[in-house]
Amino acid sequence: MFEMIRKHTKIMMAVLVLLIIPSFVLFGIDGYTNMRQQENPVARVGGQDITQSQWDAAHRNQVDRIRASSPNLDPAFLDSEVARYATLQQLVRQRVLAAAAEQGRLMTSDARLARFLQEDPGIAALRKADGKLDMDRYRQLAASQGLTPEGFENGVRQEISQQQVEGGVIASALTNPGVADVSLNAFFERRAIEVIRFKPEDFSGKVAPTEEDLNAYYKNNSAQFLAPEQAKIEYVTLDLEAVKKTIQISEADLKAYFDQNAQRLSGKEERRASHILINAAKSAPEGDRQKAKARAQAILKEVRAAPATFGAAAKKNSEDPGSATNGGDLDFFSRGAMVKPFEDAVFAMKKGDISEVVESDFGYHIIMLTDVKVPKQKSFEDLRASIESDLKSQQAQRKFAEVAEQFTNTVYEQSDSLKPVADKLKLEIRSADGVGRRPGPNSAGVLANEKFLTALFTPDALEKKHNTQAIETGANQLASGRIVSYQAARTLDLKEVKEQVRARWIAKAAAELAKKEGAEKLAAWTQSAQSAPKVAEVIVSRDQPEKVELTIVSAALRADAQKLPAFLGVDLPGGAYAVVKVNKVLARDESKKDLAQSGRDQYRRLWSAAEAEAYYQLLRQQMKVEMLVPEPKSSGANALS
Repeated sequence: MFEMIRKHTKIMMAVLVLLIIPSFVLFGIDGYTNMRQQENPVARVGGQDITQSQWDAAHRNQVDRIRASSPNLDPAFLDSEVARYATLQQLVRQRVLAAAAEQGRLMTSDARLARFLQEDPGIAALRKADGKLDMDRYRQLAASQGLTPEGFENGVRQEISQQQVEGGVIASALTNPGVADVSLNAFFERRAIEVIRFKPEDFSGKVAPTEEDLNAYYKNNSAQFLAPEQAKIEYVTLDLEAVKKTIQISEADLKAYFDQNAQRLSGKEERRASHILINAAKSAPEGDRQKAKARAQAILKEVRAAPATFGAAAKKNSEDPGSATNGGDLDFFSRGAMVKPFEDAVFAMKKGDISEVVESDFGYHIIMLTDVKVPKQKSFEDLRASIESDLKSQQAQRKFAEVAEQFTNTVYEQSDSLKPVADKLKLEIRSADGVGRRPGPNSAGVLANEKFLTALFTPDALEKKHNTQAIETGANQLASGRIVSYQAARTLDLKEVKEQVRARWIAKAAAELAKKEGAEKLAAWTQSAQSAPKVAEVIVSRDQPEKVELTIVSAALRADAQKLPAFLGVDLPGGAYAVVKVNKVLARDESKKDLAQSGRDQYRRLWSAAEAEAYYQLLRQQMKVEMLVPEPKSSGANALS
């Protein structure tokens, strides 16, 4: 089918036009919208459907958010049924809480929204030096979530309202300290134990496999000896660096750019100043501000009469704690580092000058310019390389979209080889061996990109050895690859893995011997505790396992406290086995009062969360929530949270 489309592109386009245009005439855009709305629902909240497309969109957004914060997380998990179902559960929860907020008339006012945004660290980071919000960056933040600023703020409103639904329950949750201590005492209870381990390596010298043993183990465990599928590939990458290599800048353009930007390219002028600050907030009463200004005027008169006393005057009078102890010194700074009124005054002064009283959002400043650092003017030859790189980068940015289209079309239209696109755009054809469907542990660049690897193993690329389509593998980066040779997954021959088979057989047999020996000792010592060897006793608890395996600690804490001493058998990782003797029960360590209080606080938080969850489950019943898709095995409500 792909071959037919490639050979008859124009004919296929005409057919598509004939099919699509009449359908829009007959049904219209609304018809298509209605068709989409009729798709099967996946959940229902209060009679309102959640559709498959809404679920898909929510999961895409969730995955993008998680990948941004945790780039090393296994992509396979994010695409699993468990992860997708967790997203659906979160989507249902949002709908339930939104409906409850609407029923309870829990609306978010403009003032509450503004206060919430002002307190948000992410929004605070978008403020300029003068304290005003950088609207361009704010729009970019909203756009990164596929929203306008208005849509972003509407989402925040809904989030605040939904928080109020559970917030009242959480805030009103009460826990009795006595009840909390009973639970916490049980959790932090300590036990004195002795542990005797039986390790497989201590028994490996006692087992020796025959050829029949090895053949049988290999036959019964052949899945352990698979060589994964792998491919040898070629690939090309188009990025800004590749585009830059194709760009030539004339000498005249380089010199013209130097003439226009010589001062900027040489570096920023820096100035060093000291100041005396008299605090006066913008919101302060006018009378207080006038008093502060009058005080600043009086200090100005003193330091102008004796400029050498400026540092001492700053130490005595300045209300800027960061600089007062240093005589008001602010060290060197360039434009953009200070609030605008302060900066304008400093860069209009001459070295040694003392300014008039300068008003800013912080109050009233008296400024002395103590030094000026003018960057050395660089020659054209000094800056030639950096100018050429800058101009190439600028042109590459503008040219990339055009070249990307050529790249995309060429790898598709001449799909039997990467040489045409490499020759056309002067790209290097790279090769890699042992490539699989998932990135290897040492993979880097495009070979670590899930989308690129998935495209390589599509039927068209795998079976027909065609180029992949152009895959976006990063910002301003496209890649295409093709499979040169392919080896399917196969079971390795016994002769190839005989040593592995031998090692695994010995490990298995030794583990069986270790467990058998341990079980026999457990039975004997249970009958006669005096016959058990004495080993070092260790005190363990859930919060202080003392380097003892958690499986042993858990088993010891489950032992009946009324029947001590007690012997337990515990299977350990790696085939080891342990016999645990529980000697006595010890109360929690009451000397750590701060930990006791933090434990009560944590108990209260957990109790509050449990009450909030119970309230949510009640809301689910009231909203008659229906999950219309089956829950996958091993799913968890918090799999993606």
